[in-house]
This record gives sequence, structure tokens and C-alpha cells, in this order.
Amino acid sequence: MKCSFTREQLLGPLQAVIGAVEKKQTMPILSNILFRSSGGHIQLVGTDLEIELVAETEIAAKDKIDVTLPARKLLDICKNLGEGADMQLSFTQDRATLTSGSSRFVLASLPAADFPVLEGIGFELSVNVAAGALKSLIERTSFAMAQQDVRYYLNGLLLEYRGNGLRTVATDGHRLALANTPVEGKAEESRQVIIPRKGVLELHRLLGDGDTLVELAFSSNHIRLQLPGIRFTSKLIDGRFPDYERVMPVDGNRELAVDKHLLRQSLTRASILSSEKHRGVRLVLGKGLLKLQTQNPDKEEAEEQLAAEYDAGDMEIAFNVTYLLDVLNVLRADTAKVTFKDANSSCVIYEDKSDSRYVVMPMRL
Repeated sequence: MKCSFTREQLLGPLQAVIGAVEKKQTMPILSNILFRSSGGHIQLVGTDLEIELVAETEIAAKDKIDVTLPARKLLDICKNLGEGADMQLSFTQDRATLTSGSSRFVLASLPAADFPVLEGIGFELSVNVAAGALKSLIERTSFAMAQQDVRYYLNGLLLEYRGNGLRTVATDGHRLALANTPVEGKAEESRQVIIPRKGVLELHRLLGDGDTLVELAFSSNHIRLQLPGIRFTSKLIDGRFPDYERVMPVDGNRELAVDKHLLRQSLTRASILSSEKHRGVRLVLGKGLLKLQTQNPDKEEAEEQLAAEYDAGDMEIAFNVTYLLDVLNVLRADTAKVTFKDANSSCVIYEDKSDSRYVVMPMRL
């Protein structure tokens, strides 16, 4: 079995699927990629049993190829060959020989029959969405996902399809991020799934910023995204996501409007002297003015003042400064709007309530 190709023909697909290959595996074959011919082209498949990435490349293969090769070693070889280098790959029973000019590499292979491939999944619902819009949804909410929480359903991103729109929601129990985007067409049924953290990060890596339509398909246990030349499949988290609508504050009668860029700069400076453990910042609201105050166990203090649109009575409230900065980093408008009820209730940060909303719980200082 032999095939010939250029470095670039193999490097792109390898980089596309490498995200599914963990560096440390309990099963040796999961450190490999499946290298197989399909319809006159070559398919590369990587998986960690949770997500699967399939990339197709224009390499023409006269012989039928169906082997697995060590993924990261193959990628490192390709990266370190010269641009435009011609490569030849030949296979024996348990070895693959890669040659390029005066370079020669012999790699150990494992049987393709032992490689776990996701097949036979029945997808009941699909929707087309612009790649850039889906990437934006992930960017605007994924930062609020929990990390290694015992409530496993929080360690992922809720993706909801209903009517003619897509929505993503993430929460770690202390904050919540919600974003919407319209999609073409209208489905009679709705679907709500939880994508695991690794799948969310891989989706964000693969998606571009343009208006190219990609197909998103749902099954009871999997989600699949079809991109040009790349197919992404992920298992879903089997759990019930919290009723986020119920925890979304709707009775905030105090509204603050402030320049997003100035607020972010002020929070960043004030955070320098915040407590490393609690990262707290106190917001002191007065008519037309917002003060930011921080202090730490060494009795060091910082205060920032900036003009703001506010006329709802003096109030003090404290938050984790990191949570506020995370929201400001994804807001797209120049003005951040914040609604409050009182010093003991969560605030809602938004630019347009129909587009995205962010809930942050207060803290005691």
C-alpha cells in the first residue's frame, strides 16, 4: 500500500483532527489516527471516545489503505519538513515508512480494526447556521462553564434550538451567560443538549468567522457539525441543565450605563490590589458616578472613579472582579448596561436583552 502527497496536503487535515487525540491515553490506539482511503481520497480520523474528528484530504490513493499511525509523531514530522516537500508513505503489516527527499521515518502502526469509529448514529434534526454566528455564541458564553464540578451537567455548554433561533447557556453556579442568534428556517420541534467542555473548545477552534453555512445535526446522544472537509461529532452530557429562565432576574429596577472600555480598564487597575483569594471589588453607585474599590489582607487599597449614567439612589454592592471582566471582554457594544435590584441580589449585564445577558451573583466583602 502506497500513496504520495505534499506536506501541505497532509498537514492541514492532521492539524484539524489532532485536537481529538489526548497526549496520555489508557488505550494505546487512541494515540493514533485512523488513516484510510475513501472514494479515491484519504480520510484521517481522531477520537478520544468522547469526540471524533474526521478530515478528508485530496490525496489520491490507488491502493486501499486502512491503518492507524501515531498522531503526534506524524504531525511533528510534517511540521518540521520544508514547505512544499513531497512525501511518500508505504505500509507493511505493522510498520509505515514515510520518506521525503533524504529523510526517512519508520513508524509503528496498529490494526485499523481495533480503532473505535462512531458509526450508525441516527440524527433526527438538523439546522444550518453561519459558522461565524455559531462561533460567536460559543465565545460569548463558554467562559462561564464550570470546571470539574461534581454537578457534571455544569461542565459543558447548553445548546438550545427552538423556533428560528439558536441559544447557548453556561453557568458555574455563581454566574450565568446566555446568548442568542437567529437561524434560517423554522423547526416544529425544539432540542436542548449539553455539549461537554472539550467538545465546546474543539468547536470553537474549528469554526471560522465568516458566513459559510455549516450543518448542525442532533441525535439523542450525539451532536454533529459538518464543515467543509471536516466532520465533528461529540457525545452529549446526559443530565438535566438548570432552569436558567427561573434564575434570570427580572425585577431589577436600578439601571447603570457605563462605557465598556473605561470600565474594563478601571476594573483591571483596581484588581491589582484585590485579595488574591476572593478577587472582590466593591461598586459604589451614586448619581452620575461609579466608584470601584478594592483592598487586600495587607491593607492595601485601590479606588477608581468614572462617569456613568445612574440615577436610582445610592447603593454599594460587591462582585468577583474576574467575573465582571469576563463579561466585558465578550460584550460587543461600547456601552455596558447593568440592572440591579439591591445589594444582595444578582445583577444582569447586557447590551441588548434579546441578544445576550449575563447574570453575576454578588459577594460579601
